Amino acid sequence: MAERAQALGANAVVGVDLDYETGGQGGSMLMGSVSGTAVVVE
Repeated sequence: MAERAQALGANAVVGVDLDYETGGQGGSMLMGSVSGTAVVVE
């Protein structure tokens, strides 16, 4: 996420949200996603 934000010209990421869910037999699989907003802090 930090690398992508930097590529966009940002120097910070705010509002980071982490979501995850277990699945598979017995909860043996973990799926996750992370999102945030790239910003320029002066």
